[in-house]
Order: sequence, then structure tokens, then C-alpha cells
Amino acid sequence: MEKKIPKVFANKVNSKGNNDDSFYSHDGELNNEKNESLKFSKSIEQKINDIFNSSNYVYKADVLIKLRDGEINKRIVGKNSKYLITMDNELIPISDVIDIKIK
Repeated sequence: MEKKIPKVFANKVNSKGNNDDSFYSHDGELNNEKNESLKFSKSIEQKINDIFNSSNYVYKADVLIKLRDGEINKRIVGKNSKYLITMDNELIPISDVIDIKIK
């Protein structure tokens, strides 16, 4: 009851390894200060998304919002593409937000 198993096809391995060829691209016009600031600062959109995606956020989040006009304490419940929506149905333009932090 011996069955013949078909042979497995394998390509020949060239002597040249996979990691021998590489490509490096660098934009020489970017300065180091700009790269450093991009590494450590998050955009407002990222901060807002982090608040809504955190495990502490269930329905609402108490936040301190720094606007162009000053700072306000609000309870946000949602957002759309242009506005943060508060518990009081107030719309805060995201373009006016300078910084946002969870209390």
C-alpha cells in the first residue's frame, strides 16, 4: 500500500543573498530641528483620537482644552471632521484648539 508522493519543485538558489541589495533615500533639505520637533510633538488630531481610543473613554471625557482665546474645561462626548461635541451640545472648532489634555 505504498503511494508515490510527487516531488516538490524548488527553484535554484542563486549565490547572491536577499539582503545584498538595498536602497537608501534621504531628503537633504530637512533640517534636524524640524525632524526633532516632529518626533516628539503630536498633532491635535492625534491627541483627540488618543482620547477617544483610550480605555478610560466610555461615553464622555473631562478635558482641558487650550484655545486661541483661553482655556476651558469641558466634557466631550464625540467629534466629527470639524468640531468637538460637548455634553451641552456645544460645538468647538478643532481648528481653534491649540492643545487638549484629559483631566
